[in-house]
Amino acid sequence: MITFSVNGREQRFEGDPDMPLLWYLRDIQGLTGTKFGCGEALCGACTVHADGAPIRSCQTTLGDLAGMAVTTIEGLSPDGMHPVQVAWRELNVAQCGYCQAGQIMSAAALLKDTPHPTDEDIDSAMGGNICRCATYPRIRAAIKKAAGAVQRKTAGTAPVKAGSATK
Repeated sequence: MITFSVNGREQRFEGDPDMPLLWYLRDIQGLTGTKFGCGEALCGACTVHADGAPIRSCQTTLGDLAGMAVTTIEGLSPDGMHPVQVAWRELNVAQCGYCQAGQIMSAAALLKDTPHPTDEDIDSAMGGNICRCATYPRIRAAIKKAAGAVQRKTAGTAPVKAGSATK
């Protein structure tokens, strides 16, 4: 039996330990936010977190996850208010939307580890995520916007609206 958690809920799996996590999430748990893209861990559409690190669920087997905590797009922020998700919506990042769950999961992991990412940090962290609609400039802008929101949240301050500063 393999024991691990998905979005904070303990899982006990007695099936084939070679089953890809992606199929478990989609077919057994009904968590369809994580997408099948290439099946070769090359496109990033299936990215989830395992113990906080981004992984490709199409090539990660359940046997690899014993004792680990998996977070999917559904568990990142149940109300959709994670700073990356908010920035994605505000900047209209998604075009077709297929790759977006994987993009958001990779971006969230980046900001957790690197709260002030440079363009090079973003390129490195996001390099394995393919967007066929080529929304890369909006993805970069959303990551930078989310980084600012994370900084404000950590500092306990609200963003200053244009024209609201005292003279």
